[in-house]
Formats: sequence, C-alpha cells, structure tokens
Amino acid sequence: MEPFLQKLSIILVPGLLAITLHEVAHGWVAERFGDPTARLLGRLTLNPFKHLDPIGTLLLFLIGFGWARPVPVNPGNLRDPRRNMLWVALGGPMANLGLALLSALALRGLGYLQGGAGTMAMIVDPLIFMAAFSLYINAVLMVINLMPVPPLDGGRVLIGLLPEKVAVTVARIEPFGFFIVIFLFFFSPLSERVLLPVVISLTAALAGPQWFLVQKVFTMLFRT
Repeated sequence: MEPFLQKLSIILVPGLLAITLHEVAHGWVAERFGDPTARLLGRLTLNPFKHLDPIGTLLLFLIGFGWARPVPVNPGNLRDPRRNMLWVALGGPMANLGLALLSALALRGLGYLQGGAGTMAMIVDPLIFMAAFSLYINAVLMVINLMPVPPLDGGRVLIGLLPEKVAVTVARIEPFGFFIVIFLFFFSPLSERVLLPVVISLTAALAGPQWFLVQKVFTMLFRT
C-alpha cells in the first residue's frame, strides 16, 4: 500500500492539472474566437471532476500517460471556423508547454535544495518529485497531441494549414484517427524512434542539470 500511496501523491496533482488545463485551454481559446460552448457547459473550470475520463485517468496512474474528456467546441460559432480551429487546437499543447516550462523552473530551483535532512527534506523532496513528473507528463502530452493525425490537435492544426480541398480529404480520416494513433503508438516504431526521443530531448533540455531527477522519478514510478 505504501508504494501505491507514494505514487499517488506524486502523480495526482501534476497529472490532473496537466490534462485538465489542456482541455480548459481549448475551450478558452474557442471562446476568444466566438464559441462559448465550453463555458455554457461548465467546462471552463480547473475543477478536474468536470473533465475526468475514467480510462484516461486510470492510464495516467498506470503508464504515465492519460487524457481528459474533450472540451466541446462548436466550429459554427467561430468567426473563421477553419482558421480559428487551428488556434483552438494549439491551445491545449501550448498550455502543456507553459506548464512544462514552469515545472522546469521549479525543478531547477528545488534541485539545489535537495540533500537536506529532517523537516527540509520532508518538504522539498516531494515537491521535487512532483515538479519532475509535471515536466515529464506535460512534455508527453504536448508531443503526442501534436502528432498530425486527426482527431489529435496536430491533425486539426494540419487541416487548418492545408489548402481547403486537401484539408477536406485529411479531415475524413478523423473517424478512424483513434485506431491509427493506437497502431502508430503501440505497433509501429514511431513511438520508440520518434516520440520517445523527442520527449527525452525536450525534458532534458528544460530540466538542465536536474534531468537526472526526472529519470529518477520515472524509474521510481513506472519501473519498480
């Protein structure tokens, strides 16, 4: 029970904040462009219970990657639906990038306080572990969601950038997009040869001299 509670204490706050803010950012950007759907449905809130997806939340604790329920967006309310959806789609990954940057700053600062004893260690060490996991999970969410496959955010960005006729063709992939992503992620070399190296490079660059703490936390959480 103790290892489970330790894992829960490290993942809970940064993990839920990462997936919640990702979805809130989509709704917030959509409202800036004229669509109030998320606000009217009570989804522009940082209350994680408004956003939790059972499977996505479970996987967050089991494998270190998860998701929340998508915030509804009505493109018909947007002033320029195709172009505005590009920015709406970018909202989520950019929120994760912002959280990753803040987590990296916290990790770098707290890292210099590591090694203390007594009360200081009891306070600093858990904060270090949470900051390290926050950096990792936000980097993962940003990188994976920017894959150019609808319905991922990167797919919607691609649709907004392509010429209209080509964009319509790409958009037709969306009903099958989930299965394509599962195949690419679990049954192709993409995850090992592209996604993982990008995540590692990003987290290492942001963590700087404290990169070893991210590695330590990941090993402690998912390889024991």
